[in-house]
Amino acid sequence: MIAFLNGDFIPEEQAKVSILDRGFLYGDGLFEVMSVFRGRPFRWNDHMTRLQQGAAFLKIRVPFAADELREHARQLIERNGMPEGLLRLTLSRGVGVRGYSPAGAEHPTLTMTLHPVQETKGEPPPVWRVITASFRLPAGEALAQFKTCNKLSQVLARAEADARGADEALLLNTDGKVVEGSSSNLFWIGKETVNTPPLAAGILAGVTRVVVLEICRKIGVPIRETGITPVELHRADGVFLSLSSRGVIEAGWLDGEMLRRSPLAQKLRDAYVEMTRNCPD
Repeated sequence: MIAFLNGDFIPEEQAKVSILDRGFLYGDGLFEVMSVFRGRPFRWNDHMTRLQQGAAFLKIRVPFAADELREHARQLIERNGMPEGLLRLTLSRGVGVRGYSPAGAEHPTLTMTLHPVQETKGEPPPVWRVITASFRLPAGEALAQFKTCNKLSQVLARAEADARGADEALLLNTDGKVVEGSSSNLFWIGKETVNTPPLAAGILAGVTRVVVLEICRKIGVPIRETGITPVELHRADGVFLSLSSRGVIEAGWLDGEMLRRSPLAQKLRDAYVEMTRNCPD
């Protein structure tokens, strides 16, 4: 596989980043992961907007313009011959002085890599088993809206899911509300209304979350941004998750207890799949 590193296309095994890079030392950076359909990254502009907003918040300079990056992404997809897959972009503050101070880190590191996706054509849509993680996220955390490279709570939550044979772990915030999955945004259905936690709860501003909300508005499904407790989530008419790597995924079990399933979740999943076929930008 060919990787992109600071303007160069090189074999992955030769793509090296300094052990003094702040992304490695402190998770001082951001990343974006987006699906690639027919050679084109899906919702590129949305991902770039979030990256640029996160970089401005962290005061990290993005070393390439968005259009320039998009051309590099196109070339990376072409060089690897991978028109269907996942594109990951990682931005680090780069190498600076020892310690937490970002002083002297004036040359950011930017990489892009491509990864294959599991073939699911002809298979029924997956229904995930999810658990409630023991780790908590700070309510109202401003950093949560960006994909920072520091994701230890999510890593440990996912490790709990792996240990219990689950597909995903849901995290609560410090207010006791279920807010998101380790790598997904959370939705639930009640009385034909699609509900999701508000960004202010301390969740990632997911690109696929935005797409789901757009689809709801387009087909006339009511939307509500609100909080929910674990007990209330068990009583929902349906629960589903959204993530860039998989789209819309229904949850069928929570902590070993079977959940209700709503036809609306499948309808939204089908609409998402159709959107990716017809609108790959």
